[in-house]
Amino acid sequence: MSLIEVSHVSREFKSFQRPEGLKNALYTLFKREYEYKMAVDDVSFSIEKGELVGYIGPNGAGKSTTIKMLSGILVPSSGTVITGGIVPWEQRKKNASHIGVVFGQRSQLNWDLPMEDTFELYRRMYRIHNNSYHRNVDMFVELLEMQQFLRKPVRQLSLGQKMRAELAVALLHDPSILYLDEPTIGLDVVVKDKIRKFIRSLNQEKKTTVILTTHDMDDIEEICNRIIMIDHGKLVLDQTIHDFKIQGTDHYYVELSFSSNHKPLNIPGVLMVKEEAACHTYQVDSGMVSFNLLLRLLSDSYDVTDITINKPEIDEIVRRLYKRTGEREQSE
Repeated sequence: MSLIEVSHVSREFKSFQRPEGLKNALYTLFKREYEYKMAVDDVSFSIEKGELVGYIGPNGAGKSTTIKMLSGILVPSSGTVITGGIVPWEQRKKNASHIGVVFGQRSQLNWDLPMEDTFELYRRMYRIHNNSYHRNVDMFVELLEMQQFLRKPVRQLSLGQKMRAELAVALLHDPSILYLDEPTIGLDVVVKDKIRKFIRSLNQEKKTTVILTTHDMDDIEEICNRIIMIDHGKLVLDQTIHDFKIQGTDHYYVELSFSSNHKPLNIPGVLMVKEEAACHTYQVDSGMVSFNLLLRLLSDSYDVTDITINKPEIDEIVRRLYKRTGEREQSE
C-alpha cells in the first residue's frame, strides 16, 4: 500500500443564504435555504514514501480542503483517505504524530515565546526522545540559519524568520509526511531559496514525503518531482515534472541580438513577442518551423551577434492549462 491513498474523495459545504428585507429574514426563522458547493469532487490519487508532490490549482480549486482532509481536520462527505495506514480523522492523535503541517497564512507559534522555549514546548507535547530532539534542533538551526533569532520572542521576528521557525517546529518530531500550504507566500527571494533548499535536503536526508500547495511555480520547479492539478474540485492531471514540461514543447522562444536594425520576420509560425532596438524575441511553433530552417532564415535576415533558445517556463504551461480547463467548462 502507498503511504497516502485517496480514493473517490468528495467534500461538500453547506452555507446559509441570507435573504434581503426584514420580512424575508423573519421567514428564515421557520425555513432556511442553503447553498451547496462541492469543494472537492471525486478525487483519487496515491503517493509513495519520499515523493515530492506539487498540488496545484487556481484559487478556490479545492487544494486547502484536500490538505485539511489529509491532515484530519476535515471529514470527507464521501470516499476514503488512508495516510500511513490509518484514517486521519478517526485517529487524530496517532495521525498527528506522523505528520507535520505548515499553513503559510496561519501560525502555530506562541507569540510571546522565543524559539528555544517553543522547541522545548513541542518536545514535551510530542514526547520526543532527547537524542532525536537535540539532533533535529541542531540540524534545523544550521540548515535554516536560525542562530540569530533563537532567543527572540516570535512577535519580534520577520516574516521570513517566522516561516523558517514554522518549518522547524513542524518537523521537530520527525514526521513521515509534511503538508505545506503556501509556505513561501510573501517571502523575499533569498528566504524562498533557503526554504526550497531545506526541503530538498530534508527529503534526501530523511525521505520525508512532501505535499506542497502553492501559486509560486518556482517552488514547484525547485522542490517537486510530480504535479497533481485540481480545478473546480476535480482532478485535471497527475504527472511527473518531466512529462508536465513536455506539454510546452509545441513551441519555444528565440531571443535574437543583432548589430543593426532590421524589420521583424514575417513567417507563418514565427510570432514577434518582444521588440527592442537591437534585440527581438520570437515565439516559434516547432510543428511549423524546424530549428534548422529558423537558423537559416535568421542568418539570412539579420547580422546575428547572439541567439538564446528558451523553452516555455512552467508557469506559462500552468496558465495555458488553467485557460484550457476554463474554456472547456464554459463550452459545457
